[in-house]
Amino acid sequence: MNTIENVSAVLRLFTADRSTISVTEASQLLGLPKSSTSRLLKAMARVNLLTPLDDRPGYRVGNLIFETSRRHRANSTLSLLADEALGQIAKATGHTGYVAILDGQQILGLRMRHGTRALRVVTSPGDRLPAFASASGRALLSRLDDDAVRAIHGEPLQPPSPHAPQTLDDLLAAVDVVRQKGWAQATDECLPGVESLAVGVRDRENGESVAICISYSAAMISANEKARIVTMLMRAGRDVAMKFDDDYWMAPRFAAYAAPWVEAA
Repeated sequence: MNTIENVSAVLRLFTADRSTISVTEASQLLGLPKSSTSRLLKAMARVNLLTPLDDRPGYRVGNLIFETSRRHRANSTLSLLADEALGQIAKATGHTGYVAILDGQQILGLRMRHGTRALRVVTSPGDRLPAFASASGRALLSRLDDDAVRAIHGEPLQPPSPHAPQTLDDLLAAVDVVRQKGWAQATDECLPGVESLAVGVRDRENGESVAICISYSAAMISANEKARIVTMLMRAGRDVAMKFDDDYWMAPRFAAYAAPWVEAA
């Protein structure tokens, strides 16, 4: 194989069940000498196609791949419609919002809409947060069954704060609550003093899922304003989901959110 074919072959080794790989594993799977494989992986790491692991010898997919994927996903029809709805919610509420996807144990921000409030919560597109300890993450995890959630979180959780789920059982219970009510909340978890609300929507045809999230200072929100944001997110989520045959949102318990979401503004 030539160099390009070798690079392609290495990238194809990464699957949902194999998120990291060692030189020895890659050498065996590719049928290449270990020395040649080592040089290839190091060269790919130099150009950010791979990233060396911090805790042991080996590599994971590099930031260049994720950034390219993020740009592609950010321009999908589902992401664009979610972003359009998010922009209107951010404008109506003055709070910052995000469209995010699930990437393994993390969420990856695709798009951001700035709020107009004096205190704005800001993370940037491309930033990552642990899925189990974020509203967007739990909104997306809620679209998976418990076995899939367990498979993603194969190691003990490392909670960023006492307010986040502390164990896998805590996470499964929190995710089940989101499944039932349709929206997720995270307060003082990944970001101190920050509260976030999120809903998840899915394209039934291709399986793509995104979260629509609004974030704000937890100390500066009233119960009425929070309820208003939840209603707007639920109506927007259902409206976007219906365009992609997302049958989760067709459940009778969500019928009350069938009204045009802008009526909640």
